[in-house]
Amino acid sequence: MEAPLRTARRPVRQPLLLALALGCGVLLGANPFRPSSQNPDGTVRGYLRFKEVLSYVDRDYVDSVNAEALSDYAIGRMLEQLDPHSTFIPAKQQQQAASFLQSDFDGVGVEFNIFHDTVTVVAPLSGGPADLSGLQPGDRIMAVNGERVSGIHITTEQMFGKLRGIRGSKVVLQLLRRRQAKPINVALIRNRIPNNSVDVAYLLDKQTGYIKISRFASGTYDEFKQALGDLRRQGMTSLVLDLRGNPGGYLDRATKLADEFIGGTRKLVYTDGKGDQYDTQTFSRVTGEFEEGPLVVLVDEGSASAAEVVAGALQDHDRALVVGRRTFGKGLVQQPIALNDGSELRLTIARYYTPSGRSIQKSYRKGLAAYEQDLQNRLRHGELFHADSIRFADSLRYHTDYGRTVYGGGGIMPDLFVPRDTSAFSAYYTRLQSHNLVREYALKYFQEHKAEIEALRPEQYLSSFRITDAQLQGLVELAAHDGMPANPTHLRTCASLLRNQLKAYIARSAYGKATYYAVLHEQDVEIKQALLAVSNGSANPIQKLSMK
Repeated sequence: MEAPLRTARRPVRQPLLLALALGCGVLLGANPFRPSSQNPDGTVRGYLRFKEVLSYVDRDYVDSVNAEALSDYAIGRMLEQLDPHSTFIPAKQQQQAASFLQSDFDGVGVEFNIFHDTVTVVAPLSGGPADLSGLQPGDRIMAVNGERVSGIHITTEQMFGKLRGIRGSKVVLQLLRRRQAKPINVALIRNRIPNNSVDVAYLLDKQTGYIKISRFASGTYDEFKQALGDLRRQGMTSLVLDLRGNPGGYLDRATKLADEFIGGTRKLVYTDGKGDQYDTQTFSRVTGEFEEGPLVVLVDEGSASAAEVVAGALQDHDRALVVGRRTFGKGLVQQPIALNDGSELRLTIARYYTPSGRSIQKSYRKGLAAYEQDLQNRLRHGELFHADSIRFADSLRYHTDYGRTVYGGGGIMPDLFVPRDTSAFSAYYTRLQSHNLVREYALKYFQEHKAEIEALRPEQYLSSFRITDAQLQGLVELAAHDGMPANPTHLRTCASLLRNQLKAYIARSAYGKATYYAVLHEQDVEIKQALLAVSNGSANPIQKLSMK
């Protein structure tokens, strides 16, 4: 979903529409049915035809039917014919969909995972009700308010629904804790829990800051400003902005963030819709806090929409070095439209363009099924491993402020391509991840060695803790017990990656997100390339090009 744009309603003057409205009761008075002036007759005929068919099915079909469910299905299939991102969200799902872009929620504040159909606490969120009530990593949640949740194939979404609720309401968790024979009941009072979109901010070295943004939510800009200020006070002179896996969100938060890096009055993004009612242009307008200094933006195939707007603006103005792989290619703008029953229509009303004129949206001419296979096709064609597997048409050639060549046609192609780690494509590694066994073993190990791990300071853990062969073998044995026989060849391929992830997951339970990310970054090739770019000056394109 993108930032809401104004809604324009056009007056209906056609006599035919008025006659139909009178003949159908209160068609135009009781609902928001307002066809455009371009094809009003066809719109009304389609509306009445669907209404007639649905009434016949509801009244005369041989079996009883759920007319609302059929209507929702028909709306969904209709929108698929438009583009891949126009969607209909039923009322019962709307609140959950909206929560993704909220900066906080009411709940108990616990990060959990589901291992072997058992809901297990990974970490209580600092300062939240779960933390204050003494929940510990490894606690198994057996029941919520007396209702069983483990051993019943509960989903993550269903568990969220049980833990979240009205602020001030009470929830009782039945926990099974290590070395305690009987379950214990813990009563918690739900409270406001921050839903941060800035996952972590810390110094990679003495001068280079790192900020990871998971999405552009309502509070993203404020979180970013605070993180940026904190890093500047610690002596940061260069920055790595991580937008990998960021699916987008509110456009205005993204452009405000981009404005922090771009000086003067420069175009950040523009949209083009039907006519001119949804045409917009957004410019930098404030003096940002980091308009000079080396800047690297990390992107990958999971970076989409508003994240691509930021990367495209910084690349077009030669403000940052973009590192990683070609982004997703989602450049369609959705307007959320609240419907009378509480459901929501998110309708595409414009396209995004970068300052140089590049369309961010990739093609969807072959239909939804082909569109959804695009990332798999990139993998099969070798694009995730070899930059020369990507072909751009000369007609899609554009230029940055300093004359560098960039291409349109879908997504943002990085300035510095970094292939994916091939060790992650081992079949054995994939199965370990799909069965959640790496996290499970890490949590089990932390529980068994909690005292000795917590005796280390985070910096000591980073420098001295190692995953031994014996510990790696423990993971192999857990996998074998889960029906996954050892595969020595595949294990050798992904052993280094598994050691890094085990160390990171243990750190998540012991120390929190900052240490978790610091461990992951020890083997993060994109981070290493970013630091190299900062050290040799290529992460400051304006300065480098100005010297030529």
